[in-house]
Amino acid sequence: MASEEHYDFIWKVVLIGDSGVGKTNLLSRYTRNEFDAESKTTIGVEFSTRNMVIKGKTIRAQIWDTAGQERYRAITSVYYRQAVGALVVYDITKRHTFENLQKWLSELQQHADPNVCVIIVGNKTDLREQRTVTHEEGRAFADERHFSFIETSALDSSNVGEAFNNLLIDIFKKQVEESEAKADTTSRVVPNDDSTNDNSQACGC
Repeated sequence: MASEEHYDFIWKVVLIGDSGVGKTNLLSRYTRNEFDAESKTTIGVEFSTRNMVIKGKTIRAQIWDTAGQERYRAITSVYYRQAVGALVVYDITKRHTFENLQKWLSELQQHADPNVCVIIVGNKTDLREQRTVTHEEGRAFADERHFSFIETSALDSSNVGEAFNNLLIDIFKKQVEESEAKADTTSRVVPNDDSTNDNSQACGC
């Protein structure tokens, strides 16, 4: 239990996309390894947590499932705030959910941290015979915006762990490694306020 309670960082991640694309089942598959074929539309917002270790640091991901239906938009907009990562999900068998991605991204960028990490997720690859959005289209959409991309199936669990873990690794690089690099660079800059004592302050390297 102690290992479950200990963490070095806690990060808020949101799942967004149209209603019915499989966000809730992606969340339950990742956090509980469960899939509910009778899953109903999420009312409001719910979240689950899961820990992951990256380079010796324990990350607690607090993953929020925001309802996709328009009538809940006023509620869910609050939950974008302080999010550092987002899985933006569409259903590969329903083209309109892919066409709505930009709307979701615009809302995310309006409410979330400007440096939020994003992965585009094409879900329901178990229904590939009903596919209406090609893998190449999804990849191109993500590449144009410099986002990560992956296709998943919450039903058979294909790439579900990879989708969340890849996003957390991206967040780690941005939140931890880049911050440490900046701090290291700053620490190497030693200000010299005494212009009359240049020789005594000079670096001996």
